[in-house]
Amino acid sequence: MMAILEVQGLKAYYGQIEALHGLDFHLEEGEITAMLGANGAGKTTSLRAICGMVRTQGKIVVEGESVVGKSTESIVSRHKIAHVPEGRGTFVRVSTEENLRLGAFTRRDREIEQDYERVYHYFPRLKERRNQQAGTLSGGEQQMLAIGRALMLRPKIMLLDEPSFGLAPIITEELFGILEKINKEENVSMLVVEQNANLALAISRRAYLLETGNIAMTGPADEIMNDEQVRKSYLGY
Repeated sequence: MMAILEVQGLKAYYGQIEALHGLDFHLEEGEITAMLGANGAGKTTSLRAICGMVRTQGKIVVEGESVVGKSTESIVSRHKIAHVPEGRGTFVRVSTEENLRLGAFTRRDREIEQDYERVYHYFPRLKERRNQQAGTLSGGEQQMLAIGRALMLRPKIMLLDEPSFGLAPIITEELFGILEKINKEENVSMLVVEQNANLALAISRRAYLLETGNIAMTGPADEIMNDEQVRKSYLGY
């Protein structure tokens, strides 16, 4: 498969502090890749760097085109990269459907209306609550809304930051099942940052383990999942 996203020698900075120390990773077209590690390892920063949200050095190439130095809006609209941030980013004072419309703000085509039904296909509960104020949705429904809003972009790549955060296990399993379905039916490539390593590895083809701004290990997800020493040293289970 072709790499839809290729990152080489990536450094990222918050002010003068270097948070990433030269990462090399890639995402193949149509695959799910997990990015795992402890808090502070650099996972969230990696996603922000791809979207141009932090100062970076190095190479970030999407479908053969460099995105380094481009604005976040340009990266999102031109390259169809949807970022689902930790904490969901729900606009709590407007309705569910208005939140979805905001996900399509960079689009200029006439197919936006039919894409509501596409989102509701994956998340029927959102259709039931389409006119409900988003701030009154449950945590699981707000996470579904965040992913649905990202789908309204018609993304080629989705960057998901801790999609299971704050959710009950049964809701988390349902959500990851839907992510798998989206990946297969829409051919959306996904880079998933996740504390629930076992669940993330179960849906991924490959994984990167980060440690203090460096990649400590990479390999097929099933091999990492079944390596007892790796699980105890890096994944905590």
